[in-house]
Amino acid sequence: MSGGLLVVGDVVTDVVARHGSALAHGTDTAAVIRTRPGGAGANAACWAARSGCRDVRLLARVGADSADWHRGLLRRAGVRGLLAVDEEAPTATVVALVDAAAERTFLTDSGAVLRLSPEDWSPALLDGVAHLHLSGYLLFADTSRATALLALREAVRRNVPVSVDPASAGFLAGLGVDRFLALTERADLLLPNADEARLLTGLPDPADAAAKLSMPARRVVVTLGEGGALLATGGAVTGRVPAEPVGRAVDSTGAGDAFTGGFLAARLAGADDAEAAAAGCRAGAEAVTTVGGRPPLPGE
Repeated sequence: MSGGLLVVGDVVTDVVARHGSALAHGTDTAAVIRTRPGGAGANAACWAARSGCRDVRLLARVGADSADWHRGLLRRAGVRGLLAVDEEAPTATVVALVDAAAERTFLTDSGAVLRLSPEDWSPALLDGVAHLHLSGYLLFADTSRATALLALREAVRRNVPVSVDPASAGFLAGLGVDRFLALTERADLLLPNADEARLLTGLPDPADAAAKLSMPARRVVVTLGEGGALLATGGAVTGRVPAEPVGRAVDSTGAGDAFTGGFLAARLAGADDAEAAAAGCRAGAEAVTTVGGRPPLPGE
């Protein structure tokens, strides 16, 4: 393949709090706290650039409070930030509570993310693009959903492949499984984690869920964390890719986004799905060794 990657998604300011002991309700718990750039869409875009994709673009909406900071960090990561600036709502903020096992729990204030509007979209954004990736977070509110669907329809019209990250089992439950699947039925590729795949199908086994989600002809890649990834298409599991060994895991925030970025960069470079999933697993393994959801910037 040749051409760029356009991500339509979210930019977030992450406040990552790593606590070694259980949270003590009603009093203090010692933690190491850092502020990092994040957002599923932005993270995936940065990992795609890190993984070798030279033309990565990101459409998202941010608050005027931190637009320059986010734009500059995206530029340093090799991503062209096409950021709509919101003068009324602040940039989305996520508090990520990361325990001693590197597992994270999120508190989410969506801020400007879900205000990405059809006026922020232009079909010209797809010029020179070989793949469109949509962050599922945009589907959880009327305005951003309309924008995501505009991008999806234009990509389908141009025969540009589309992938979707379901983004959040918690928010998916609120939207409704049937509605999510109907909204994304024209996407070529679905990239859920195991919990999202189970929720979307009602099946407890991730392999069965992957197979069901891939009917009738959709490609599905289910990430399994330490279990690697499952590939499915046409109603059957077609491959299993082992996870990449991890040194010392410190923060699982953004590991799935890293997989997505690595996978899409490899596909755009001509890899098949199994090779791309292996590249995604390598990116995911790197992601859990760093704090926050983005790859380290040059010089860090």
